[in-house]
Amino acid sequence: MPRPRVAITVGDPAGIGPEIAAKAAADPGVLEICEPIIFAPPPIAGLRMGEVSAAAGQAAFDTIVRAVNAAKAGEVEAMATAPINKFALAKAGLPWKGHTDLIGHLCGTSRIAMMFYSVQLKVVLITVHVPLAQVPGLITRETVEGTIALTAECLPQFGILEPRLALAGLNPHAGEDGVLGTEDAAVLVPSVAASRARGIDVQGPFPADTIFVRAHRGEFDCVLACYHDQGLIPVKLLAFGQAVNVTIGLPIIRTSVDHGTAFDIAGKGVADPGSMIEAVKLAAQLARNRSAIRNYE
Repeated sequence: MPRPRVAITVGDPAGIGPEIAAKAAADPGVLEICEPIIFAPPPIAGLRMGEVSAAAGQAAFDTIVRAVNAAKAGEVEAMATAPINKFALAKAGLPWKGHTDLIGHLCGTSRIAMMFYSVQLKVVLITVHVPLAQVPGLITRETVEGTIALTAECLPQFGILEPRLALAGLNPHAGEDGVLGTEDAAVLVPSVAASRARGIDVQGPFPADTIFVRAHRGEFDCVLACYHDQGLIPVKLLAFGQAVNVTIGLPIIRTSVDHGTAFDIAGKGVADPGSMIEAVKLAAQLARNRSAIRNYE
């Protein structure tokens, strides 16, 4: 296919998004493999860099909507998003907590998951932006098995044709046979068994303090983590600035950075565009992979 067109949204205009979007769009490596198209809001009166505001939250939302509509209409083949601010969205009266649930809503699908992709480690989150105290109640067989199935279904788009999956335990030592918690034995173990019966190569639950090491060493292609920090701490330790946030399960391709709006350095011209560059490159590669799969079919 010709160079895919990748929409780059600037995220919260008061953060570092506009800066890293511009730097990524001008990067020679990006220009070699795709046609970047920046989606930005019109100038906002009174906008102050580094400050949360309803105007910035609304502008970020409107820009995301335009990019999603462009992707759905085929005007771009993928989109890569700079970071937004949850407080700014809330100030604007918007109910979404981040890109993942917002874009899922715009695309009319709830069967999605957040994946963090890097050469060193790939992780999919079973729960995302929820308080830790709520996580055990959200770890159900339906949720776990659905995320396992979605991960196995989507990984071939990344060139992993026969994915080997590992499930991290919820409790220390994956529950230690019920001594340290019952969720692992009651929910995770039968979820893995049911998924394997459907032909998915998944193992676990494994103690979370060792499974990421095993995956990093090549034993597994992707780890499913039970909650946000369980999965993101190892990814960011190994590949901060290189990892890419991917929403799997969407009808469109969407990637993003592995960091936030960095209000403390917004407008200073010192933001590192590394993760934004990687997000655009991965979006372009996924667009090529998707095109190749469709042509093959």
